[in-house]
Amino acid sequence: MIPFNVPCYIGKEDTAIRDAIVKQKLSGNGIYGEKCMHWLEEKMGVKKAMLTPSCTAALEMTALLTEAGEGDEVIMPSYTFVSTANAFALRGAKIVFVDVEPETMNVDPEQIAAAITEKTKVIVVVHYAGVSCEMDSIMALAKEHGLWVVEDAAQGLMGFYKGKALGTIGHLGTISFHETKNYVCGEGGALYINDSSLIERAEIIQEKGTDRSQFIRGEVDKYSWRDIGSSYLLSELNAAYLSVQLEHAEAINENRLKTWEMYRKGLSSLAEAGAIELPFIPENRKSNAHIFFIKTRNADVRAQLIHYLKKRDIVTATHYVPLHSSVAGEKYGVFSGEEKYTTIESERLLRLPLYYGISKGDVEYVISSIQQFYAQ
Repeated sequence: MIPFNVPCYIGKEDTAIRDAIVKQKLSGNGIYGEKCMHWLEEKMGVKKAMLTPSCTAALEMTALLTEAGEGDEVIMPSYTFVSTANAFALRGAKIVFVDVEPETMNVDPEQIAAAITEKTKVIVVVHYAGVSCEMDSIMALAKEHGLWVVEDAAQGLMGFYKGKALGTIGHLGTISFHETKNYVCGEGGALYINDSSLIERAEIIQEKGTDRSQFIRGEVDKYSWRDIGSSYLLSELNAAYLSVQLEHAEAINENRLKTWEMYRKGLSSLAEAGAIELPFIPENRKSNAHIFFIKTRNADVRAQLIHYLKKRDIVTATHYVPLHSSVAGEKYGVFSGEEKYTTIESERLLRLPLYYGISKGDVEYVISSIQQFYAQ
């Protein structure tokens, strides 16, 4: 059986976790937490990185920091995970879904521009498959209309746009370390703060609305309730696991990129024949090889291919059901403009097995199996 995903494991994570236990600091922001945050700030060029229990939690913090709420509108693609929308719906904001660009499955800047109203407060972009959105156009729109930009870079660590790390271009960015991502710690995430004016409040929100962080640094003689907040702090045990992953980030990235490139080369003849479509990486954007997907001719062909590969012990995966078509999406949001690509493209998309350490032989077997399916 070739699984769709295997959580990344280097082999030294156990030692780090045991060391965290010995140090008897488990609740977060200990030695390992600080190590991870420093790595993100130094290597990714983040002004302030904060570890969170999940990317969902980080997104919820962005909703609090931008003060999006009742009467506000938040623009985002419909093709994303529910957490992107939930974070703002929880605060009472109206979600405005817009269409994607079919080549990348990223939000279309022209559709964002058309959806902006006097009620718009935040633009949320989602860097699908670790490939950047067209950030120059989006940031220009935000500046023109005085809007916040939140980057949902859950899949984006080690992805870049014109040399800038994904998550560091907008006012706020979020990263995921869920077990399905390139760098993992079971459940976990990070909040990137690129607007220095938000740092102090972000620390308070993360610590249940208290100034505990300032107290620990000796800046106040006691800590108290200052603002709304919640428990948005990653456990030190998770941070210990993550620290090993970040130490080996380059090796993990190179390993995944080689697999991604094997798929691209191996399936290029089918793409040239018009049987499938392959991922497109626009100029000035560096992929982190989070996902390798193909697009079949239609949903029926995709279903047949999934069944065929399953019989050959290959596990594949579709992806998001567009949020605007869901029960909650209809309740908390609205689609703006023409829905031309989101649904039809999502029904053609199929993700192939890709994880750190997948063998060359397994990748070749997946490629040959897809070739045989189309040969029939």
